[in-house]
Amino acid sequence: MDMLESRIDALYATPPGEPLEADAEAIVGALLAHLEAGEVRAAVRDHDGRWSAVPWVKRGILVAFRAGRVVALGPGGTPAETPDAPAPLLDKHTLPVRHFRPDERVRIVPGGSSVRRGAYIAPGVVCMPPMFVNVGTWIGPGTMIDSHALVGSCAQVGAGVHLSAAAQIGGVLEPVNANPVVVEDDVVVGGNAGIYEGTIVRRGAVLGAGVVLTRATPVYDLVHERVLRAGPDAPLEIPEDAVVVAGARAVRSAWGAEQGLSIYTPVIVKYRDEKTDLATALEQHLR
Repeated sequence: MDMLESRIDALYATPPGEPLEADAEAIVGALLAHLEAGEVRAAVRDHDGRWSAVPWVKRGILVAFRAGRVVALGPGGTPAETPDAPAPLLDKHTLPVRHFRPDERVRIVPGGSSVRRGAYIAPGVVCMPPMFVNVGTWIGPGTMIDSHALVGSCAQVGAGVHLSAAAQIGGVLEPVNANPVVVEDDVVVGGNAGIYEGTIVRRGAVLGAGVVLTRATPVYDLVHERVLRAGPDAPLEIPEDAVVVAGARAVRSAWGAEQGLSIYTPVIVKYRDEKTDLATALEQHLR
């Protein structure tokens, strides 16, 4: 991989407006193939559980966009037979929709779902229509991506995760050193929930419907009587097995208090136990 990394770094350093080297498309194609095989990732976890971005991989994805030209695509995301004719889809030719073989053991149910080139989808993943997975994403085995869910560029989603209908997992492609959103193994993300800006949701956590997590979001832990926040150089982290619901805190300014106003905030109401697991056990039967 060292040679691929050095070639990508050289391409990325090409000044704007100057043409890329002739083999740029082949180089980014090799990177995308490694991403799809799970051989490289846009973020990695060390032995202490800390996640960090892999900048050269993210630089390579940016080069893939730069090296691509917008082409006409047919309904299945493949290049149209007549390149200049009107088409239902237009995108960079270096980042088309992925196609899968039955031996990859991925279920993509008919109905309008798309997985972009350069995304790793492990065996046993179920994709319900319509959903979208962007370039650089890593999805672990046995995960379910429900209808209208979005997994953004470079997001890392573990094994046995349930992304419920309309869940949004934000993408973080730039800056290249910024950590993408991470959802670890066995997490349940409720319907219409959103996880953004490099937030990390640790193993086994449950996010209720409508929970939104960002760097600016304080999370109130009723169990341990503490407030969880992102730091200047640290992401917001939801602890293992935390059960988070959408809550509110009172506005304390005089006028706001007089109006009875409150501000949205996520609240940890408990930590996962046998009852919580029973409530999510139906997932195993659906897979």
